[in-house]
Amino acid sequence: MIKFFRQSYAIQYVVIALLAVALWIPAFLSGHVVEGLDEPVTPIYNLMDRLLAFSPFAKLAFAFVLLALEALFFNTVLVRNQIVGKVSTMGAFVFVLMMSFTQTQTNFYPFALSLFFILLSINVVYEVYLSQKPELDLLKAGIYVALASMCYFPSILLILWVMAALPIVKKGSLRLELIPVTGFLFVYFFYFVGVYLFSDFLATIKSYQAYFSGFQLSVEGFNLLNVILLAFFFGMAVLLLFGNASFEKAIAVRSKMTMVVLLLLVALITLFIGDNVMFNGMIFIVLAVVFSYEFTCLNNTGWTDLVMAVVLLLVFANHYYFKLL
Repeated sequence: MIKFFRQSYAIQYVVIALLAVALWIPAFLSGHVVEGLDEPVTPIYNLMDRLLAFSPFAKLAFAFVLLALEALFFNTVLVRNQIVGKVSTMGAFVFVLMMSFTQTQTNFYPFALSLFFILLSINVVYEVYLSQKPELDLLKAGIYVALASMCYFPSILLILWVMAALPIVKKGSLRLELIPVTGFLFVYFFYFVGVYLFSDFLATIKSYQAYFSGFQLSVEGFNLLNVILLAFFFGMAVLLLFGNASFEKAIAVRSKMTMVVLLLLVALITLFIGDNVMFNGMIFIVLAVVFSYEFTCLNNTGWTDLVMAVVLLLVFANHYYFKLL
């Protein structure tokens, strides 16, 4: 199975598409969608939620198409940055599985929309490594983080990741560190100008103040099943890391994987920002990168294929029968 997705032919994309459809069928059959959250700090998500409010099916269809496009883009980012093989669909396969692992995730929710901008920001930061003039890429990274935060507000923490990752990919300076911050503030400046001109500016400011004043890290989003699932993922990642694998020795790839470790710290923080842990999906993106990389490096995939087959069986059992998560 692992070797199958190391290749890139039409058949691999057909299998991935069938996997995605099979995982999303229960969501379409139930017709259940996340109720509009309408948090003032997520204006882009609020707008899309209102536009699609006429039909639960429309929300699910939009979320599914978004997942498919994000999977293809995710795979492209990994291939271009040599995290997976030059001809591989491993990234798309792992992405679809991780982002549809539970029924909770087969829905239209803030992180699903913000993920498009998150992937764009990760891609441009990766491109800084080989760029002789990284200023434009860094500016775009800040813009993408701001747009992501307008869909899923905790992704605002990615601006810290961009600043922390910069010294890894490029010998930094204070000027370079401030460029993504400038791009980030640029988006919010125009947003608040628009609010001032066309909406209730003071009410919006008070909404942001209320959000930050009431903000606190908590464990209320966790339950035993969530903890077991995350522990399984981390355990599997560690086993693969020390298993039968020949990891990339290229400095560029090692640097980019170090950036993924930094992103893991941000992802872990978002897990404790309330709500259902399955909705705080940054951790699943980090795991998708790690698993795609490790599956690509495996020499002997026999036992991994067995584990993956069991995982897929349990995932489908959960979607169609148990419906625990």
